[in-house]
Parts: sequence; C-alpha cells; structure tokens
Amino acid sequence: MSESQKKVALIASQGTLDWAYPPFILGSAAAAMDMEVVIFFTFYGLPLLNKKIEAKVSPHSNPAMPMKMPFGGKDFQSINWPVPNILSGNIPGFDTLATSLMKETFKSKGVATIEELRELCIDCGVKFIACQMTMDVFGFTKDDFIDGVDFGGAAMFLEYAADADIQLFI
Repeated sequence: MSESQKKVALIASQGTLDWAYPPFILGSAAAAMDMEVVIFFTFYGLPLLNKKIEAKVSPHSNPAMPMKMPFGGKDFQSINWPVPNILSGNIPGFDTLATSLMKETFKSKGVATIEELRELCIDCGVKFIACQMTMDVFGFTKDDFIDGVDFGGAAMFLEYAADADIQLFI
C-alpha cells in the first residue's frame, strides 16, 4: 500500500440477499478505485463466506421492500405490489418466492450475482476476515468457507480500521 492509497474498512453483519450486495459492491468499487479494502464478516454476514451462498430476502422484516415483477410488459413490471405483513409473514414459502422474484429481477436488469461480486472482490484483492467468535458461537469451521479467507477477532479488524479513511457498518 502506498502512503497516498486510501483504506476502506467494512463490517458485513447481515446475510439476507438484499443486505449481501452492499459490502461486495462497495468493496469491489473501492478496490477498482485503487483503495485497499478489508471486509469483516460477523454474525449473520458470516454465511456470505460460505462456499455456497443461500441468502434469501425477507419482505416481512422489510416492509419498505418494493414487490415488482421481473416479467411481463413494462407497465406490469412498473407496478409496486404492496404485500401486507400479515401475508408475507404467514404464507409458507413466501420468502422463497420473493427471493426468486428478486433474483430474476436482478438477472433481467444485468446485475451480477452475489457470488460473482464476491469473486470480483477476491480478484481485486479485497481481504475478507471471518469473525472467529461468530464462527465459534454458530459452529462454523474453516472448511465451510471459500479459500483465501483470514480468520480473526474484533481486535484484528480494529487494528486495520483504526487507520482506515472510510469505515462502514453494513
């Protein structure tokens, strides 16, 4: 790292599909701008390092989430379908349906998948740190994760973040 190179420290604490995008988008964008980037994955963000990401959306816990259809004519796709929490929280399989619709919308709009963005981060030199305490609490092992992940605690991350120009908790 050169003295003038900016440093970015991100904490990824959420693992739903909609919350999985920000750390990888911000991390890859910062790396593309020649910034040094470290992402610390903790609590529910830790599964984003799994070999297979199984992130879903939860419309029930995010009532502001727009429900638009990824198919049909332009007018049909522009309709925001309000789904009452009583339905989204009580219909079995609704999260799976909403996840499928969101993934299809991303695909139709040319948005990269979470796995593609994660790979881009790796290719750009973004460093991933898995929170060891969270691993212990939730029973993860190093074998659960993709290659190239560092393992450490809050102190390891804070040592880096203390000198970072940008710090974000996501």
